[in-house]
Amino acid sequence: MKKYFKVKLFAFAAALAVALLPSYGLLAADQGSAGLNSALASDRNEEEFEVYSQSMKKPVKNLAVLPSSYKSSQKRYPVIYLLHGFGGNYSTWAHQTKPNLQQLADAYDVIFVCPDGARSWYWDSPKDPSLRYETYVSKELVEAVDAKFRTIPRREARAITGFSMGGHGGLWLGFRHQDIFKNCGSMSGGVDIRPFPKNWDMERSLGSYAENPEIWDSHTVINQMHLLPQNGAGINIIIDCGYQDFFYKVNEALHEKLLKHNIQHEYTVRAGAHTHQYWNNSIDYQTMFFVKNFYRDGACAQIPQK
Repeated sequence: MKKYFKVKLFAFAAALAVALLPSYGLLAADQGSAGLNSALASDRNEEEFEVYSQSMKKPVKNLAVLPSSYKSSQKRYPVIYLLHGFGGNYSTWAHQTKPNLQQLADAYDVIFVCPDGARSWYWDSPKDPSLRYETYVSKELVEAVDAKFRTIPRREARAITGFSMGGHGGLWLGFRHQDIFKNCGSMSGGVDIRPFPKNWDMERSLGSYAENPEIWDSHTVINQMHLLPQNGAGINIIIDCGYQDFFYKVNEALHEKLLKHNIQHEYTVRAGAHTHQYWNNSIDYQTMFFVKNFYRDGACAQIPQK
């Protein structure tokens, strides 16, 4: 039997209360970091680090947000990889979209890792060898993070998600690398790129849609259903998009296609547009979804007591 959730109105469960942290209402467009919020700086347990990408022959910057318990314990932690949108960078999530990301890390005892994805759409570009961010995130970065931090180095203890371009990346990488990520998600993701052939530098990565339709067809999330086992076995998927978002229709189409292929997933739609305020709220729910699965799948020993 197909199992899915399509939420029209949110019922705020008591179990989520710890995740409903203060909102900082950032209404900027999908763009890069606005800089450090000085009022929160002293409360952050962040580490900026570079990983040299052998596939791209260049260093890539990343930001890790560690739970406050990290320094005082020897335990290992699950990791949620957060991908930024087009025009953003590795600091966008923690310093613009979710300035209180530290509190979310503390609430659930998880590590957030935010890589710089440039304007890549998180593919390995067939046209530009300097854009191999699928290999970078799914292999080079994950290996570096597991070596550098006290992670739980198992697919059951990893999740990947993001907003806009990063929402595409969360599902693209999650669907294509189920051996690395058992959990994946998207917030306002560009989950079908083909209706937008002139936007967001995609031609640089894929060539023009008119001249390379087969490449575009093979590099869009909605055409990756063949990679997913039926009934959702082996992968946990969460998708979230606002009614007023310009990506709403392609998210609806993806939801319907997942249902048609009998692929279990959680799908949420609610009032909202393509804004940081929307994603600031979305990450609370997606984090709870991922953490629930970390414990259900045996990646963590017990639910943290707060």
